[in-house]
Amino acid sequence: MSVLVIKCGGSIIDELSESFFTSVKKLQSEGYQVVFVHGGGPDINSMLEKCEIEPVFEKGLRKTTDEVLEIVELMLAGKSNRILVHKLEQHGIKAVGLNGSDAGMLTGSFIDQAALGAVGEIEQVNPELLEMLFEKGFCPVVTPISTTTSGQKLNVNADMAAGAVAKALNAEMCLFVTDVKGVLKDGQVIEELTEDETNALIEDGSIYGGMIPKVNTALSVLNKGIKEVMIVSGKEAFYEHNQFIGTKFSQKERV
Repeated sequence: MSVLVIKCGGSIIDELSESFFTSVKKLQSEGYQVVFVHGGGPDINSMLEKCEIEPVFEKGLRKTTDEVLEIVELMLAGKSNRILVHKLEQHGIKAVGLNGSDAGMLTGSFIDQAALGAVGEIEQVNPELLEMLFEKGFCPVVTPISTTTSGQKLNVNADMAAGAVAKALNAEMCLFVTDVKGVLKDGQVIEELTEDETNALIEDGSIYGGMIPKVNTALSVLNKGIKEVMIVSGKEAFYEHNQFIGTKFSQKERV
């Protein structure tokens, strides 16, 4: 079984194109099992604003009080997940939305409860429910909400949740969907990068701005033992003619 994990940030869900879904369907027709893990940052921020709660971030992680966690889960499971599932269904892809906390799928632990509240990292993934859905031809769509072994809910970074799911399913690849085709240099997509090459491009300014956290996330997931990680576009086809379109990150130095 070839598995692909596709991570969609909350900001790209509304921008996913027809050709993006065509690529997903092509991959499924070629025998790939596809699972989505998604975020929902813009929706969460919007609701926090309505509730007059100031978002607080520590080292890029959202400080999650009990009150914030309630809103995070409400927006992830009640809005972002529903929208993505509906879009997949509209394009003929049978999808089932799940909270990562369902059926003990994602088990995590607090990163720093005093500083961050209910922010966690994944310790264990139980892939049983995902594999059952694969067998029935469904595409699971998973929020990055997890639970501790004692049952407390945790807010987990969606990128890291996607990496953990990819590792547990022994996925062939983890794809990070963005609003660009990949890492560009002189207007052209760089098809493959090692960690050293990526860091050199950051240092010389070729990779800058919002692309820096994207590539750093890709590298951090790669370093957790995933075979291949790619940055691809959600605004156009990312798979055509049996080929993925984007920037692939690999650990091995090319000869």
